[in-house]
Amino acid sequence: MTATDFKTDLQRHLQDARETVVRKLDGLSERDVRRPLTPTGTNLLGLVKHLAGVELLYLGWVFDRQPAAQVPWFRPDLGAAGLEPNVDMWATVEESREAILDSYWTAWKHADETVETLPLDAVGHVPWWLERTGTPSLQRVLVHLIGETERHTGHADIVRELIDGEVGYRPGVAAMPEADAQWWAAYRAKVAAAAEQA
Repeated sequence: MTATDFKTDLQRHLQDARETVVRKLDGLSERDVRRPLTPTGTNLLGLVKHLAGVELLYLGWVFDRQPAAQVPWFRPDLGAAGLEPNVDMWATVEESREAILDSYWTAWKHADETVETLPLDAVGHVPWWLERTGTPSLQRVLVHLIGETERHTGHADIVRELIDGEVGYRPGVAAMPEADAQWWAAYRAKVAAAAEQA
């Protein structure tokens, strides 16, 4: 596999994860995309908002490639003390779904331009990684970003299932056993019984 093929493969994996996260919002009300469904407030639109900032950070700021359009919650220059904690993990009333999705799509484009412009061995600067390696290659950062996006894809899977029971990778590809509600209820009861007995 050539470096170009490897880069293309990494970009494809990142794009698959991006699209999966965005699809989890399809068909849901404004309330449901914003509603916190875990004790720590995890919500679908907040995950998208967070990932927009993560892409701008890792495939922009880390490689000294500032995006043309700034977003209010993305301010790495301020550090942790400059912004409200978790400001990127939820949507305010004033922040529309469309604006957050547009920010994510803008971040994709900017990130993809970074990947297309730089070689995989280009060196970035991640100050908070200094103990491991503060100057990772584009390849290392891209692998990290894929992992981060996939992690939040899993969060989105669970949150969407809690909202309306929808599961799966994409429409028509559930990657789950084909079974009716009765089978799932029995399966869940079996898992719960095993947990209690353990």
